[in-house]
Amino acid sequence: MKIPSSIWTLLIGIVLTLVSFWYGQNHGLLPAAATDEAVLVDGLFNTMMVVSTGIFLLVEGILIYSAFKYRRRAGDNEDGPPVEGNIPLEILWTAIPAIIVFGISVYSFDVYNEIGGFDPHAIHEAPMSQESMKMPGAALAATLSDTPGSSEPNLNQEKSDQAMQDPATAKVRNADQIPQLRNAPGVGSVAPTIGGSPDRTGNPAELRVNVTGLQYAWIFTYPETGITTGEMHVPIGREVKINMTANDVIHAFWVPEFRLKQDAIPGRQSEIRFTPKKAGDYVLICAELCGPYHGAMRAPVVVETEEAFGKWQQEQLVASKETLNQAIAVNPADLSPNEFLAHYTKEMGIQPEILDQVHH
Repeated sequence: MKIPSSIWTLLIGIVLTLVSFWYGQNHGLLPAAATDEAVLVDGLFNTMMVVSTGIFLLVEGILIYSAFKYRRRAGDNEDGPPVEGNIPLEILWTAIPAIIVFGISVYSFDVYNEIGGFDPHAIHEAPMSQESMKMPGAALAATLSDTPGSSEPNLNQEKSDQAMQDPATAKVRNADQIPQLRNAPGVGSVAPTIGGSPDRTGNPAELRVNVTGLQYAWIFTYPETGITTGEMHVPIGREVKINMTANDVIHAFWVPEFRLKQDAIPGRQSEIRFTPKKAGDYVLICAELCGPYHGAMRAPVVVETEEAFGKWQQEQLVASKETLNQAIAVNPADLSPNEFLAHYTKEMGIQPEILDQVHH
């Protein structure tokens, strides 16, 4: 019995749909989702993978089928049929991608808004002026880094002053050496910001962390406690607000498991907000080429329970009250040569007896 082509088309469509949905949800290409925002981004990525997988299988399947079905047979030296086109088919394969792109654009906008990336009031901070509309391209671009005078408040300066009220942050940042740039009036050039989700708009974050990037390290300060550390600890379930800037060149704050990335720019106060949801040890990576040792600019990020975070804070506060030799490093003057070198000799595979013979 010959199966009608319509049935074949239906069966193939069902198989392609099932395979696409399965792979789109089980591709395993992303690391663990450690924040609430990561779940939203993953939903968008998975949707794009479903669509992409379906289109790939459909197009490649048609190509392979056509190459086999319509291959030149042995002894066939005639020209192929003069096919001039198919208007309905061309309209179809133009309309479908347009609908897909439009749908993904709307979905992307919604996700960006949900993670706090879209602020409908931000335009009021830098309204479009009549002068900027008449600027040539070069003049317009110049305003992005060299902003003219304005009667509008310097929001970067205000945020910098607020961060510098924390003594620990003031010791780390060189705000007195780098002028805080104005948000360019008229062209909408503002410090990059990912704020709170729409349901948290206007509410302060539950935890603030000031992050400073410099070649080639990240330094974290906690204004509420005065803690300064080289690793960032955040508790599960509490919204975290990060204020970041750079002391030298542009860096980029990127934790893959958070699905968020933000530039740290000298002279601008970038902000980013997120809510951790999964405990674990992660790595903060600088995602902006910042010099010859850019690849080594990493820092530990620890997402932990509220109890563990409180214990870590207490440990840091106790350590900060001790003397420098006791809290930060072991005083080498109090150690014998063997004790001082024990860590290094162990890694090198040198036995203590051999080291003792060298000393004597």
